[in-house]
Amino acid sequence: MRELPLPSAHTSASLHGAGRTVVVLGHGAGGNRRTPMLLELAEALAASGRAALLYNFPYAERGARRPDPPRVLEATAREAAELAVARTGATSVVWGGRSMGGRIASQVVAGGAPCAALAFLAYPLHPPGRPEKRREAHLPDIAAPMLFLQGTRDAFAREDLLHALVHRLGDRAVLHPVEGADHSFRVLKRSGRTPEDVQEEVRAALLDFLEQNDL
Repeated sequence: MRELPLPSAHTSASLHGAGRTVVVLGHGAGGNRRTPMLLELAEALAASGRAALLYNFPYAERGARRPDPPRVLEATAREAAELAVARTGATSVVWGGRSMGGRIASQVVAGGAPCAALAFLAYPLHPPGRPEKRREAHLPDIAAPMLFLQGTRDAFAREDLLHALVHRLGDRAVLHPVEGADHSFRVLKRSGRTPEDVQEEVRAALLDFLEQNDL
């Protein structure tokens, strides 16, 4: 793992592994690039013969709580992907991330950034309790394959709305429901599942998606 600067965004990143495919993952609104799920996925990707790059948005680097304006978030994601390709020589870029990080990646890709695939870890389809405020209008503009890894108790993605979205996207989209998981992929104790069980399911689903798309 190598620590790297993102000079234009005044923030930092970490590069894990090497390979012809690099997976660039942004963090959620309340997290940062050291979020345990992201770190574990980055190491799993590195072990699989791929590269992964995790990066901080500027507000997270500063220790602030309020996310940067959309233009800053998107510019940071673009710089992170450019750095990932420059440092690895990868020929395929997979974009994605946790919650907000995945949404920002999708907006950049919808705007024309080169993309082999997108991997969403709990896509924030709408704010909790406000299903009318959906964040999906740009997704049909994306031609690349998309993986939605989503907990069935996720308050940011009502199940019927998420299924309808995936149906509209057609063959481009795959939904992997994580049974009983919330937006943070936490499950109830009575489920009998551990956090490690959930992490393994997410890891396996992501790697399988990449394999299925020859990435």
